[in-house]
Amino acid sequence: MRQNVITGLAAAAALSACGPTDHRAVSGPQFDHVQDLVGTPDLIVDGKRLADSWVVYDQTFSTTACSVVEGGVAPGEHRVLRFTVSTPNIGDADIFIGDPNVHVAANDGLFEFATCHNHYHFRHYAIYQLISANDGHIWRSAKRGFCMIDVTPWQSDGGVGSWVYHSCGRVGIPGNQGISVGYADTYFKFLGGQYFVLDGGDGQAPVPPGQYIIRITVNPPFTAAAGEACPHRDLSGFCHQLPESDFTNNVAEVSIARQNEFAIRSLMVIGKNVPGAVIASEPGCHRSAFEPKRYSSNRRLPCRNRLRWRSYCSIANAVGPAPV
Repeated sequence: MRQNVITGLAAAAALSACGPTDHRAVSGPQFDHVQDLVGTPDLIVDGKRLADSWVVYDQTFSTTACSVVEGGVAPGEHRVLRFTVSTPNIGDADIFIGDPNVHVAANDGLFEFATCHNHYHFRHYAIYQLISANDGHIWRSAKRGFCMIDVTPWQSDGGVGSWVYHSCGRVGIPGNQGISVGYADTYFKFLGGQYFVLDGGDGQAPVPPGQYIIRITVNPPFTAAAGEACPHRDLSGFCHQLPESDFTNNVAEVSIARQNEFAIRSLMVIGKNVPGAVIASEPGCHRSAFEPKRYSSNRRLPCRNRLRWRSYCSIANAVGPAPV
């Protein structure tokens, strides 16, 4: 089994983080382990969580919001479809990225600087697409950047006492990015960029009534541009930023229908996380049972045509600022 350290990190850093005396081999998700770099990671998309998390409401974007400054969203009120994306590591080794500042200094192409956010974003981590089932037209999401850390245990009943990667870092401030075996990096629906704009307010065509697919791809394949690094290749010759034991299970799809509002119809997951699953749900707006307690509510929310973020927050007993 080989040690998977992202290209550009010094070998000394890897050795200091995981010496021969503190490494333990694992045979599946473990929640008390230290950094594990022996083996190969395997990322998937949690399709059930994606299907359970969606919500549609109207949101007001200020002129200073990063989605407006660098994401192409016009300031003002827009109808958005928000959703949570969780990407567990089900492999037998951690995804180890480390400090973004080290990668930027090495010019290895893994990170790019986001001016509005004033920190580095990992490139080619995930793609969010809303696809027309009728003609295949694709709408892009507002999500532009990612930071990989351990956010939620994968298929655990709780009691997790430690995690390895929990610091994104900033310019000049060291970070430690990665995803431990048995953990997931999770972007909750209320975070910036976790939405599709439905009314054309981001320069794309408005989303008309019809059948659609939300498709999420983690560690997506790409063709390297001239001078761009290609850290890892799959069997088809496409590039990937991160090493994996299986590049074929990186996609989850949720089938939905838009009438007067979006209503979930069924879930189809491509990959190994929920093989062959078909999950039905009542039409209407609802809160996910998987959201953090301070943002969640056991009550079903009314499906209001003019549901705004602040009223949405108060119904769900949420705290914190509105997402942008």
